[in-house]
Amino acid sequence: MFGGICVKLRQATRLTLVDQVVAQMDELIQSGEWPVGKRIPAEPELVNQLGVSRNTVREAVRALVHTGLLETRQGDGTYVCSSSELGAALLRRLQRSTIVETLEVRYALEQEAARLAAARRTPEDIEALRECLASCSAAKDVEAYIQADMKLHQAIVNSTHNRFLADLYEHMNEAIKVSIGSTVEYTVLSELHEDMQLHDKVHSDLVTAIIDGEPEASAGAVRAHIQLSQDVLLEKDNKEHSCNE
Repeated sequence: MFGGICVKLRQATRLTLVDQVVAQMDELIQSGEWPVGKRIPAEPELVNQLGVSRNTVREAVRALVHTGLLETRQGDGTYVCSSSELGAALLRRLQRSTIVETLEVRYALEQEAARLAAARRTPEDIEALRECLASCSAAKDVEAYIQADMKLHQAIVNSTHNRFLADLYEHMNEAIKVSIGSTVEYTVLSELHEDMQLHDKVHSDLVTAIIDGEPEASAGAVRAHIQLSQDVLLEKDNKEHSCNE
């Protein structure tokens, strides 16, 4: 009896072989050994490594595809599309959203993260932020700059010491990359390739405000970053409309 209600419990069962294989694959995904965007080993290799039948491997892969962690591409293999069920859920939701809606949510998170980071950053966080900022300045091409930019923004969110916020932001970025291929910010950075100093200045102001412990100035720097992106996107959109007329 529980609260006056008779609850019938099922007897616990041991994990099936398929469940064990799913758990092993899930661990490889979550640990990053199978990173997002990469193709997992082919079926024969998995059969050999795991010492199980093809049917067991297929069922395990099918289960992970169903949860959204893997994606099977006809004639090309199976790819990791999320590192967690949270990321997979965000990916499904983002696929029903516009790019503008998605980035508005992300920027809202970034502003609050900047405020919290300014109030909570530790000496270790400050060192990490400075290293990320230096990596942005040292980037030699757009792709390297994008990677450094992403790490910087994640480091800022990590400096809030709010694990839920950090996980949410990380998985949101992950889902954006998968669902869109490249975020609007990637396009913005490409457009700014000839004038990276402008973007570096915004980053520098943001990191400085956080290090100095100024929450409102930190949030203001994020808004400046948003405005810079919006200006470039507006100019790009105007050019596309002019070409189509």
